[in-house]
Amino acid sequence: MMATCAGLPLLLPLLLLRLLLGQPWAGAGAHREAAVCAGRACYTAHWGKLSAAEAQLHCSRNGGNLATVRSEEEARHTQRALTQLLESEAPLAARMGKFWIGLQREKAKCLDPSLPLKGFSWVGGGEDTLYTNWNKEVRSSCISRRCVSLLLYLSQPSHASHLPKWSEGPCGSPGSPGSNIEGFVCKFSFKGMCQPLALGGPGRVNYTTPFNATSSSLEAVPFGSAATVVCGAGEAGQEDYFMCREKAPDVFDWGSSGPLCVSPQYGCSFNNGGCQQDCFEGGDGSFRCGCRPGFRLLDDLVTCASRDPCSSSPCRGAATCVPAPHGKNYTCRCPQGYQLDSSQRDCVDMDECQDSPCRQACVNVPGGFRCECWVGYEPSGPGEGPCRDVDECVPGRSPCAQECTNTDGSFYCSCEKGYVLAGAEGTECQDVDECADTENSLCDSLCLNTQGSFRCGCLPGWELGLDGVSCTPGPTSLTLLSGPPQGEDAGDREGKLVHSATMSRPTRDPEGTSKEAPTAKGPSLPRNAPVTLAAPHMPAPSGPPDVWMEPSTHHPMVTPGRGENTEEDFTTKQSDEGTDGQKLLLFYILGTVVAILLLLALALGLLVYRKRRAKREKEKEKKPQNAADSYSWAPERAESRALENQYSPTPGTDC
Repeated sequence: MMATCAGLPLLLPLLLLRLLLGQPWAGAGAHREAAVCAGRACYTAHWGKLSAAEAQLHCSRNGGNLATVRSEEEARHTQRALTQLLESEAPLAARMGKFWIGLQREKAKCLDPSLPLKGFSWVGGGEDTLYTNWNKEVRSSCISRRCVSLLLYLSQPSHASHLPKWSEGPCGSPGSPGSNIEGFVCKFSFKGMCQPLALGGPGRVNYTTPFNATSSSLEAVPFGSAATVVCGAGEAGQEDYFMCREKAPDVFDWGSSGPLCVSPQYGCSFNNGGCQQDCFEGGDGSFRCGCRPGFRLLDDLVTCASRDPCSSSPCRGAATCVPAPHGKNYTCRCPQGYQLDSSQRDCVDMDECQDSPCRQACVNVPGGFRCECWVGYEPSGPGEGPCRDVDECVPGRSPCAQECTNTDGSFYCSCEKGYVLAGAEGTECQDVDECADTENSLCDSLCLNTQGSFRCGCLPGWELGLDGVSCTPGPTSLTLLSGPPQGEDAGDREGKLVHSATMSRPTRDPEGTSKEAPTAKGPSLPRNAPVTLAAPHMPAPSGPPDVWMEPSTHHPMVTPGRGENTEEDFTTKQSDEGTDGQKLLLFYILGTVVAILLLLALALGLLVYRKRRAKREKEKEKKPQNAADSYSWAPERAESRALENQYSPTPGTDC
């Protein structure tokens, strides 16, 4: 009795807490629930039309979470808990019900078809698992939170071969849990489990778990649970209290010895005397428990344990059980590339890349690792050989538009003279417009940009110097000083155009001036005026038939098939066309001036007219008015003789 009451001080606070919280696990009006414990976890199924958030809050208040279903074994545990819940009810209507589990996907997190869980994750955390049991394709909605529930036919008990399917949908809200939501399943994890208490005679036992569930039929009782034992067939009887404790590392028991509620009247005939394996009766009604060969009786004198500690497969996953020398203990070992986890019973992958075994990149894989080359390198041979530099500038694979320079693990692009790097990745080349900067241009007069270079030109009457930059007075400009040409000379010089040579950039000294100083000052046109290639259509001036001359600042264009003329021939023909260009330019200027003068005269006349008209209207308003202006004269008519006085006496009568 002293041993059984040793756990009473620990049990009383637990019972008091249960009464204060008012947990509805037993008694009238309680929520109906079912509990299944196996391994190191317990699963509880609950009725209740709650949203997923409300169900998770209910589970977390008792120290758990909405249930995980990470394997087929866990799926069977949740199925058993739901089956117990349905069996406790009266026959239900034939309809589909849904029970929340702890698989959810947050808002704005979209579907990932490449993953087994499709982007969902477990509420309690942990890595994704390979086991799934989706009922249908998951919707790809990302605008709201989505939760998963188990589908269950309420009128038909679940068969072991047909595990509940997963259904995803809206998570619901308080007062609106969602379509067909009937309840939820919680999961509680523990350090270890005790075997159920064995009764050797009539009696009953009730277990109160740390998650406030009360049950009398648990296949495994979680660590920290309290047990109340009442011996005898009637309601009244003496109560004994026990507590599931950790006696040694990973060894949990109740602290009792021998079967409970034993009775000489029944012996081994009642529940095998409470023994796990064999029950042996004595001659005076007593009995004792025994074990089969290969097993040994534990300290509780009821339970049998294998002499081979690995017979119960205590190691999980890839771990291998190795018994200790005396057969009372064991150790778990992991294969190469894995190491034991915190429980020392399961294996987790070892990250070999933390020791930097590779010369360049290291990629950890389950049970090992592999070496890879950095970007810009490649293996020197088959397999994972040493890495060598990749020559990106090899002809045919160069990413650069012009020049490419290979470096160790990379490359860089450059451009020829007259171009600059362009593009988002700096691999393209763009022409530099040397004529854009009119103040610091290299040309003395006219400048024409070309691909990768530029050309200088001069106005009519000027010639391009030998340096290709400066302009010098030509024969035409000297003739203008003495007067217009006469006779044949005049006809020969009409239509002359100054030649503009194509230039590669002349070198400049640090002050920015050309190394070859111009021999004469350029013409009076604004310095470095840019020249375009398009020109107005003009009648071709008289001259040799094989050359078409552009007026003003444009350059000559040689007709197809006659491009063999030398630069000296072109200069000679160009010098005979200057006069027509000057006359045509003068004609354009005079015409423009006359048009402007006519517009000014028209505008001035219109202004004078408006002023005079405004003046007349103003004078008219100020003219004084006569008082008679508001009257109209009646038409005149002839005067008639005045009527006789009707009061005058009639002749021949008396007054």
